Amino acid sequence: MVAELKELGVGEVVLIGGESYLRNDFILIIRAIREAGMACVLTTGGYNLSRARVEAMAEAGVMSVTLSVDGLEETHDYLRGMPGSWRRAFQAFAELRAAGLPVACNTQINSRTLTELEPLLEELARAKIHSWQLQLTVAHGNATDHPDLVLQPYRMLELFESIDRILERCRVLGIRMFPANSLGYFGPHEGRLRKDVGGYWRGCVAGVNTIGIESHGAIKNCPSLGGPANVGGSWREHGIAALWTRSYAMTYVRRRTLDDLWGFCRDCYYASTCMAGCTAATESLLGRPGNNPFCHHRALELDREGLRERIEHIAGPSGGARGFDMGRYRLIREHVDPEVRARVGPVQIDEPRASRLETPFGPATPEA
Repeated sequence: MVAELKELGVGEVVLIGGESYLRNDFILIIRAIREAGMACVLTTGGYNLSRARVEAMAEAGVMSVTLSVDGLEETHDYLRGMPGSWRRAFQAFAELRAAGLPVACNTQINSRTLTELEPLLEELARAKIHSWQLQLTVAHGNATDHPDLVLQPYRMLELFESIDRILERCRVLGIRMFPANSLGYFGPHEGRLRKDVGGYWRGCVAGVNTIGIESHGAIKNCPSLGGPANVGGSWREHGIAALWTRSYAMTYVRRRTLDDLWGFCRDCYYASTCMAGCTAATESLLGRPGNNPFCHHRALELDREGLRERIEHIAGPSGGARGFDMGRYRLIREHVDPEVRARVGPVQIDEPRASRLETPFGPATPEA
């Protein structure tokens, strides 16, 4: 597979979890990636990242390691379901630095972590991270079983007040802070937020310049999604090149048009550039991408009209996509004023839409 990635012109391979370092051939994979001329980085929770493993992967050529730290200690351990995992992560930071490896961090933003981002930054600064990526918790996997974790869209205003302060503090600390694809979209902080990653949001890159590879060889358009709508097929059956060029799932984002957008996003000023933001955030929420309430610009525009949006959980996971399983939500637009809201009820309700597997592009199975 590494040879195929090289032939396709891939520049960087990110080894993600589960925990990829638990594989017996983990070091051999790193060496193969580096010998092929590609960058190799690791994203991990760091729970069992021992000194021996750290030293071995440093020698093999890992270039940077990103640890996932979601909130302060109590919150992180709760979200991970593993007591002691927060302390293990910070011990891993120390082991990595001792081996001479640069360290970074990514953090999920949800209803529990929102108020902890600023104190967490101070802890991360002491761990000497060089970069910090923030991303929204999206409505699949663990969040499907605990829908209260998913941040309400109207809290985008509160979130970006905090991000404004975080950006300034990161500048002082010398930490590069940047957003994942689920965060941002043309609000007043967009230029500062994405100054190191292109300056502004240019649309989802799933199947455009990014692919996901699952442990059993399934090739996906987005590393953060699973299920039939996003898996192009099996590498063992087809190889990457055929799936990349010919499968419905891998080419969906490249082929979609403004007519695939709906709701607020369809008529937004930024529609043709933004294309409704991150597909992982919206497909897992409403069954189909194209209408994204997790948008700073959108929250500001609605607030000027005295309106806000919230999501309401209506169905649990279907059980068909393993760790990427999704529930269903409805999106409710209503008045900000609680008295008006109680008197007149919702202004608009966007119900979940049918899967994009039913679009006229053709079959979801690879044509290879």
